[in-house]
Amino acid sequence: MAGGNGSRLWPLSRTLRPKQFLKLTSDRSMLQETVNRTVNLTNAASLLICNEEHRFIAAEDMRELNKECQMILEPVGKNTAPAIALAAFHICETNPDSVMLVLAADHVIERQKDFEASVQEGYKSAMNDQMVTFGIKALSAETGYGYIKRGKSLEHGFSIEKFEEKPSLLKAQEYIDSGEYFWNSGMFMFKASRYLEELKLFRPDIYESCLNCMKDKRVDNDFIRIQNKHFISCASESIDYAVMEKTTKGVVVPMDAGWNDVGSWSALWDVSKKTEDNNVCKGDVITQDCENSYINSEKKLIAAVGVKDLVIIETKDAVLVANKKNDQDVKKIVQMLKDQGRSEHYLHREVYRPWGKYDSIDHGERDQVKRITVKPGEKLSIQMHHHRSEHWIVVSGTAKVTNGDRTILVTENQSTYIPLGTVHALENPGKIPLEMIEVQTGSYLGEDDIVRYEDRYGRQL
Repeated sequence: MAGGNGSRLWPLSRTLRPKQFLKLTSDRSMLQETVNRTVNLTNAASLLICNEEHRFIAAEDMRELNKECQMILEPVGKNTAPAIALAAFHICETNPDSVMLVLAADHVIERQKDFEASVQEGYKSAMNDQMVTFGIKALSAETGYGYIKRGKSLEHGFSIEKFEEKPSLLKAQEYIDSGEYFWNSGMFMFKASRYLEELKLFRPDIYESCLNCMKDKRVDNDFIRIQNKHFISCASESIDYAVMEKTTKGVVVPMDAGWNDVGSWSALWDVSKKTEDNNVCKGDVITQDCENSYINSEKKLIAAVGVKDLVIIETKDAVLVANKKNDQDVKKIVQMLKDQGRSEHYLHREVYRPWGKYDSIDHGERDQVKRITVKPGEKLSIQMHHHRSEHWIVVSGTAKVTNGDRTILVTENQSTYIPLGTVHALENPGKIPLEMIEVQTGSYLGEDDIVRYEDRYGRQL
């Protein structure tokens, strides 16, 4: 499951490129790490559930891993119960008794062998028609996690007595002291058919909505496109509320594998390599007399003096400074940005597209400058703008430019001008990335001033 926005990790994590697609703990994205985590468990291809807006980022992640992966595309996020139902319906088309291992794409597992051992225990229960969740050995009183109270001991794990929401610090400490609670990992295992049976029993409305979604699905290469109207009207509910808290078949299998859901900057600090002063420093960072801080620079030099227990994050268009103990409240900043109609919650200054990326270097009232990178062999849509003209200057590589009724090649240090209202397209016919500068001028420079006539990536015309 690769949905979610990861708002507590703003400004690195944003709506159009959330934390599961970021390289936070290694040189691979969190999604890539999750897919690799299953290599020793099965030869089956992964099935990914993600938002329609993220399909090309997810596909690029899988291409880098050279992994086969089908992707079910959600038009909107509806929480975990519907997402898992879509996957279960898809799996049941070929083998209803297939066991599903349901993983979130944004977790950290430090001890792979311990993870695999717990999954193998869960598999035994799942094959016996049990609904398995994995409980993490609780090491401290955390208020950011849900909890599971274990019941009687079973052959493989424990029965589930009850689920508990994120508690107060005092209540969390009571859970830890009792020794009867696990952190709720959000990982599950069961037969696809068993999940659908339980969902139909407890939430027939979600079952019917997802069934209708999959009846009229379209398969577009690796993308599985569902019936949007049925999914948009589907209830939004977690698997915990919809099924696991109600089923009599629930089993919790302990897992002690160095798990972390990396839901905050302090959680990322916990799992990252630290200096002698317990600082985590990423990028161009200089510290003097600093302790226990997480400092991440994307482009600029960060110099920190005499601070401790801080989170300092610099991106091209935003800087976050927060006390580690208050980092759960970063999501409140994100909500304020939404309420103010600002774009910084939604996208980065550098925006990824299926053909490459662009970086908005500068903008004024009637002008904007972008640095555009087009991958070899890729092409932007054939399009037109009502309110702006564009100047294109090639920095490196070769551009094949459609400019009205002309098609020309533009190479390094050459330029071309696209008048307002002219149908145009940009393509990289070469073997190396095309780098170019685009200067826009006009009365309106928004991204929604694009009329597409043809697009090889299936985007809306």
